[in-house]
Amino acid sequence: MPRSDAMDGAVRAPVFARIAGEWRNGNRAGLARLLLGALAVLAAATFASSIMTGAADASLANVFRWLIGEADQTLSARDRIIILDIRLPRAVLGMLVGAALAVSGAVMQGLFRNPLADPGLVGVSSGASLGAVLLIVLGSTVLGPVFALFGFYAVPAGAFLGGLATTLLLYRVATRGGQTSVATMLLAGIALGALAGAVTGVLVFIADDRELRDLTFWGLGSLAGANWTKIAAAGPIIFLALAVLPFLARGLNAVTLGEAAAFHMGIPVQRLKNIAIFSVAGATGASVAVSGGIGFVGIVVPHLLRLVIGPDHRYLLPASALLGGTMLIFADMLARTIVSPAELPIGIITAFVGAPFFLWVLLRGRSNMGL
Repeated sequence: MPRSDAMDGAVRAPVFARIAGEWRNGNRAGLARLLLGALAVLAAATFASSIMTGAADASLANVFRWLIGEADQTLSARDRIIILDIRLPRAVLGMLVGAALAVSGAVMQGLFRNPLADPGLVGVSSGASLGAVLLIVLGSTVLGPVFALFGFYAVPAGAFLGGLATTLLLYRVATRGGQTSVATMLLAGIALGALAGAVTGVLVFIADDRELRDLTFWGLGSLAGANWTKIAAAGPIIFLALAVLPFLARGLNAVTLGEAAAFHMGIPVQRLKNIAIFSVAGATGASVAVSGGIGFVGIVVPHLLRLVIGPDHRYLLPASALLGGTMLIFADMLARTIVSPAELPIGIITAFVGAPFFLWVLLRGRSNMGL
């Protein structure tokens, strides 16, 4: 006999009441699982909306029919090009880059035990940009053999190595006696970012007109150049990093208690650091290589989620991936439509949201950080 709506409501009410009680008592696992489901639905809806949104007037009804598997009967040749070759790769790349930046921020915040850690703020993105710019500007001369060997994978590889080198140097400078200094980390990140920016400026100065056109999207970041070739180049690196990082959740949870406590709990701390650093550098480097410098995603997303579901990385990492991808796709839709038919750089939108949020986090936690 089918149950009535009243019976369903009676069953659901105690469930939500129990979750609310657990949240008040500090146990947010039930809420985290509900949030993961809601974020998955939101990500799918935002992804579909991105395919349907743009300056070109592709039929929304036809797009919807294509999404449910009726493309051959409903899509014109023009709509097929707009959707399959422009909007779909852009949405896929936005989801990958947003997830990579958000998860990288969550991992760095867990590793450094501070909510202000972020690949963009501590210079990792600047190092990745420098690696990519080196390949773009010098790829036809000094680094020509690298391009001959790696082809279109050369720029993501350069960005990966630049991000890795910056991350390793930052961690070495900020860590002494097994303890990581937050103030040193932030100041060293500013210094490394400025140095990488200065070298990048020299490379831009010596670049020719063709190379300058290739470098124009680096400053503020953009998904305008998204295509399947870029996804094929950066996607495997990002996907591999995102696949590895959830396995670090238990170790990151232990590290929040201190490295000594984590070691006594049986966590191989040094190996955890190495895998985390390598994965963050790969995800950030590949993201910067295909989208330029998009800031603040890595600090806004994990901190918002941490306020709701707590610091448990078993839930924080997958939730960051879903919300980061959703947020970047939504920002990209705004960038495409807010000044249509022109396009606003996506980095401007993320900075408008992220910079005030960063100041709020800084002021909210300055007493705990001794600032």
